[in-house]
Amino acid sequence: MKKTRCLCLILPAVALILEALPYGAVLNFKLYKGEIIRQTYSYFSLTPFGYANFGPMLTAVLTCGVALLAVLYCIYGTDNLRCMERDLSLIAAAASLSPLFMGLDHFSFVGGLITLTLLGQWLCLWFTGKKKRKK
Repeated sequence: MKKTRCLCLILPAVALILEALPYGAVLNFKLYKGEIIRQTYSYFSLTPFGYANFGPMLTAVLTCGVALLAVLYCIYGTDNLRCMERDLSLIAAAASLSPLFMGLDHFSFVGGLITLTLLGQWLCLWFTGKKKRKK
């Protein structure tokens, strides 16, 4: 059982690595000639946050919380920690989709991967809880 708990550490670690890459958060700048410059930043960068793109920073903070809860769940294994981690990973996945409200051009492939890893973490924790209930 401890092996399945420790497997839940992998997806938050992957999400944190992807969030640290400078390709996740997108800002589009218009030039005076109508040209658009697309620049990407890390989810931990304050530049998108300063330009009112709050989703990436919120996702990064929530993912840090998910990773912390994953470590605690791996150590202690209580059902309350699993439920908190599961719910927080779903909230983080929803926050990572928030740049889509500004349009598809404000979302990146890496941002989609981050969303998928957080949803995968939610599913992993969901099925871990289902296995516990069957026993």
